[in-house]
Parts: sequence; structure tokens; C-alpha cells
Amino acid sequence: MLTIGQLAAYAGVTVRAVRHYHQIGLLPEPERDASGYRRYGATAVVTLIKIRTLANAGVPLSQLDQMLEADPPTFLEAVQRIDDHLRDEIDRLETSRKQIAQLAAGDSLALPPEVTAYLDRLREIGVSERMVQAERDGWVLLAARWPDGVREVMPGKFAQLENPLLVRLYRVLSEISDSDADDDSRLVEVADIMVGLAEQAEAAGELGDGDMADDDAMFDLLDAFALESDPRTGRVLELMRERGWARWTRMERLAKPPG
Repeated sequence: MLTIGQLAAYAGVTVRAVRHYHQIGLLPEPERDASGYRRYGATAVVTLIKIRTLANAGVPLSQLDQMLEADPPTFLEAVQRIDDHLRDEIDRLETSRKQIAQLAAGDSLALPPEVTAYLDRLREIGVSERMVQAERDGWVLLAARWPDGVREVMPGKFAQLENPLLVRLYRVLSEISDSDADDDSRLVEVADIMVGLAEQAEAAGELGDGDMADDDAMFDLLDAFALESDPRTGRVLELMRERGWARWTRMERLAKPPG
């Protein structure tokens, strides 16, 4: 006969675990000997090993007693359910591992390769890393909302980088983002450039083009994100309104007052 410590050692659990299984009724508590000690036989060892194995496999303690008392076919069905659950859990963990591995790649996290290539191109033309990171976060929002739409617009985004005015905008924004100073002349320049770009797009019939442009809620979110990233965006928006334009991410011409 075994003491509680010997039983725990045979089964590979702690004495505390054995006492807990007694308390919740999973492991029958034996009679005490003349000295007042519990004494366990081989059946208790087998039962405890089964409890440990099932618990380690993720079976809730509340279900263990049913499995221990089940006939062989019922037990096999329950084991199969556990195996299916473990396979699903392994798949989930493998997915998590891949996502964690993407963290080392920086921009590739939550972004399609077309966007990461675009961000690399921004770096090549002299856009600051702080500005690229802000741009990246905006694309994360867009890619989550329109994964296919984002890929479709990327060729046009690359083409726009051939426009010297847009390149100038990125560079001025980079200089502003890397400085904490409230240089209003720089903000005026940003507003002028953005209005110039909007007028070019309007003349080419490209302003607000595509299904993505119709999602007001998303562009409201992107505008709010721009304000959160740099409160000076609010001043640029004021300057743009003075020039007849509104919004940040998707610019719109303001209606002229009647008369």
C-alpha cells in the first residue's frame, strides 16, 4: 500500500493535486489505517494517472468524472473530441506563431506585400521613418476594411509618386512630423500642396473615384487617426477650408455659398 506522497510520485502529480481531486470527488478517498494515514492501492494509481493525462490534454475537471465512468465506446468518442479540439488548438497556435514571426518583419504585419513595397518606396524618396510609420498605420486600417480594394489601388499609388507635388508633400510632412515646432508657414505650405493635388485629381476626374471612396465612416476614422497622430493636422484642415476644401484623407470641395 502507498502513502499519499508515494501515490503522487507514481502518478507524476503533487500531493496538493491529490488532495484537490479528493475534495472535488474525482479520486475516491481511501480509509485511513490504524495510524490515521491514507493508504492507496494500484487502482488509485491507475485512476490518478488517467486524471492527470486527461487534465493535461485540456479536459475540464468538471467533465473528468463522466469520462472516467464511461464505457469504452463512449470514452473513445470523448477522446476523439479531445483530439479534434487539440488539433484546432494546434492550428490556432501555428497561426499565432506565424503572426508573431511577422512582427520581426515590421511593415508586413497586417499588410499585403503591395503596401509594404509602397512604404519602402516612400523611404527611397526621402520620407522620414516617423511619417512612414504613420502612413503604415493608416494602411492597416484600410487593409482590414478592404483587403482586395487596397491591392487594386496600389498601382495608382505608385504612379502618383511620380508627381513631384506629391513627393514634395511627403517631404514637407516628414519635416513637420520630425519637429515639435508649430511652424505655421510649413502648415500653410502643406495646405497649399494638398489643395493643388486635389485640384489636379478633380481635373483628371479621379477625385473620390472607386468603391472605397464611398465609405464615409472609414474616412472619418482615418481623418480622426490623422488628428490623433499629430494635432497640427487640425490647423492644416482649417487652412484647407479657407481654400474651399475639406477633409484630410479623402478631400472634398466645399459647396460655394449661394449668391
